Amino acid sequence: MADPLCLSSYLLAGPDGFGFFADTELLSPPLLWPEVRSALHQIAWRGQLPKAEVASAHERLSGCPVTTRDPALLGRRAWDIADRFGWTKTYDAEYLALAELLDCRLVTLDRRLRDRVDDATQVVGPADLLP
Repeated sequence: MADPLCLSSYLLAGPDGFGFFADTELLSPPLLWPEVRSALHQIAWRGQLPKAEVASAHERLSGCPVTTRDPALLGRRAWDIADRFGWTKTYDAEYLALAELLDCRLVTLDRRLRDRVDDATQVVGPADLLP
């Protein structure tokens, strides 16, 4: 499972950006899609990359190999996780909750998120997936 920061980076890597995850099933909560669109738009708006490059990444978003999952307990579990970590917002907790409910790892480039969760949560960086 990948978060918006991770997904944006792989979209920006070009058409073969998801090759790294060729043997990995990628899952996400429904909120991934608007978060990635927002992140890409912000990159373009700030001029961090050429607009054409970001627009191309945005076009690849619809075909990226990520399956949306929305289990019935997702919202409740995200709420509980946000309470547990003392977070005012539940955005990051949605990804953690889905990973927990599906018993899988959350792959993220967000070092801050990785540092904010305890050892019981399976949050890893892409390099942790290497053999």
